[in-house]
Formats: sequence, structure tokens, C-alpha cells
Amino acid sequence: MTLSLRHIFAHGRIDRVAMAVSGLCVAHCFATAVLLGLLASAGGIFENPLFHETGLVLAILLGAVALGHGAVAHGFMMPAAIGALGLGIMAGALTMDHGFQESVYTVLGVAILALGHDLNHRAGR
Repeated sequence: MTLSLRHIFAHGRIDRVAMAVSGLCVAHCFATAVLLGLLASAGGIFENPLFHETGLVLAILLGAVALGHGAVAHGFMMPAAIGALGLGIMAGALTMDHGFQESVYTVLGVAILALGHDLNHRAGR
């Protein structure tokens, strides 16, 4: 079954994919904390700044496409504004030293971004 981009956008699939990626980000943050606590040598892989920067770039791209398309399609800017706030918090967290505070801000940003995607999905129904 082939899906066109119009079908993907019209049925909110991209928002669901973005929410799933947000969930994976949260799982990554918790897994990193556990791995760093239990296996300090293995945690270095997930603590690599390139890993976090790549994740943020993917979040920004998915957010821009999904939330931007939603704003055009249904005319509500609130989901995009909430998603942008979450992305900003996530970007700000990248400037902090790795640790508890950075993890808290990252998870908060991811949760706010996921809320924006959920609102976008609901507005598109």
C-alpha cells in the first residue's frame, strides 16, 4: 500500500511519528542516565554531543514539517507555538553540562513538543 504525502499529512501520521520520536527521546534520556550509573564506560556512546545534536536536528525538521503543515491546513497556530517552545527548551538544554539539570530540561522540552504534536493532530481531525 503506497501512501502519498497528502495522505500522510491528512491523516495525522506525521504527528504520530513525531510523538513516537519524542517518546524515544525520553527513553534515550532515561536509558543514558541508567547506563551512566551502571555502566560508565558504555554511557559514553550516548553522551556524545553529536548524538544529541542529530536528535535535535531531526526534532526540528519533523516539528517544522508537521506543525507547519498543520498550521496551514487547520489554521491554528497554538500547536506550532507550543511545539516551538518545546524545541527551544530542548535546544537550550544542549548548552548545559551533561547531568541531571540537562536531562530535566530535555525531558520537559520533549514533553512540550509532544503536546504540540498532539494538539496539532487533534486540530486536524
